[in-house]
Amino acid sequence: MVFCNKSIFHISAFDRRKGSFFRPTLILVLLLLLVSSCSTTQGVKHDPFEPMNRAIYKFNEVLDDVLLKPIAKTYKAVTPDPVETGVSNFFNNVGEINTVVNDVLQLKIGQAGYDLTRFAINSTVGCLGIFDVATMIGMKRNKEDFGQTLGYWGISPGPYIVLPFFGPTTLRDAPGLYVDVKTNESISPLQTELHHEERQSLTAAEIIDARARLLRATKILDTAAKDPYVFIRESYLQKREHMVTDGKNTEDFEIDVLGVDY
Repeated sequence: MVFCNKSIFHISAFDRRKGSFFRPTLILVLLLLLVSSCSTTQGVKHDPFEPMNRAIYKFNEVLDDVLLKPIAKTYKAVTPDPVETGVSNFFNNVGEINTVVNDVLQLKIGQAGYDLTRFAINSTVGCLGIFDVATMIGMKRNKEDFGQTLGYWGISPGPYIVLPFFGPTTLRDAPGLYVDVKTNESISPLQTELHHEERQSLTAAEIIDARARLLRATKILDTAAKDPYVFIRESYLQKREHMVTDGKNTEDFEIDVLGVDY
């Protein structure tokens, strides 16, 4: 009875929230459709806000050098490799929920079933995703988000922009990030079952894990790029194009950036 009451509470809570979630989402999609049509007809340059973007990029770099990078290096130095891999697998598994939602929104029903199966295997046999059993048996991981869904339905990326704290994105992908966050808050067990302090701790752990995984990419960037800003911009745009088109109509880049999780 306690379980039933708890379930009913969560369902009713979701019903109360979904109106405030879907209405802003619909408005965002309509605005993006308008902007997309304008950028298509006017041929807007992909980085018209470069001076502003470079200033925000420098701010993010300072913040990263002072705070995130030292924490990530310390985390990587003191954490055994198996533990670090388990943490990354756990957060990747949680992200599968959002991937399944966007599979459905893109009408990739077969892929949605495949990704849902991956999530079920790793969440059970893989001990809540700590062990990536699905990959071990040959089930590759897909990644879909709402920005990709908008691109799938024909909305162009629009201008490239750099957000404070969040980094590179586009006019299409930035609202997509908002929708992904709201979707996660609505259906992810980490958001619906845990207390606020626990959710905050997990969010901090996820940020540190993500930054630690980017340490190698940062080293490549520092040594190989003449202009890091341009390198990040071009690699980000190419990777997003690759993800939206499922690998079609993309050219090779001078360094493999498909494994970098921007």
